[in-house]
Amino acid sequence: MMTLALNEIHSVTATPEQGVYMVTCNITDMHGDRYDCEYYSRPDDDFGLNPTIRQWLADNPSFPIGPYTPPTPEEIRKHMPSLTARQFRLGLVAGGYAPAQVTQAIDTMPDGTAKETAKIEWEYATTFNRMHPLIATVGAALGLNDTQIDAMWLAAVNL
Repeated sequence: MMTLALNEIHSVTATPEQGVYMVTCNITDMHGDRYDCEYYSRPDDDFGLNPTIRQWLADNPSFPIGPYTPPTPEEIRKHMPSLTARQFRLGLVAGGYAPAQVTQAIDTMPDGTAKETAKIEWEYATTFNRMHPLIATVGAALGLNDTQIDAMWLAAVNL
């Protein structure tokens, strides 16, 4: 069995947590495979490559550390968990909307493939993804903006 090896550091970026960095690097893993990866380095972590990375950072104080950039609302939405059909419908009810209102919103769409696809998605999907176009279409028909949809979505995750 081989040992882990740090081959090269491409970039270092700050995170919202003080002293924690996202390090984009090239490593050799314990199987001898070499590849690029993102490695999160914490100041007091003695596991894996972290001691090597921390030593490299100490030895290269002039290496640029990129600032932390918070994710955009779109990036956050992209990573929201999927909802089961049950969670989605219960989330609508908890938000004050009846599932029949979704059906009505779909029924008011112009005839065609998009309407038929929306009907099938609404009636038969077992999971719903936050970024699916149906969510924005139905949300707009119910008078909801993205922030309101996000709040209802996150509340439904635990239903």
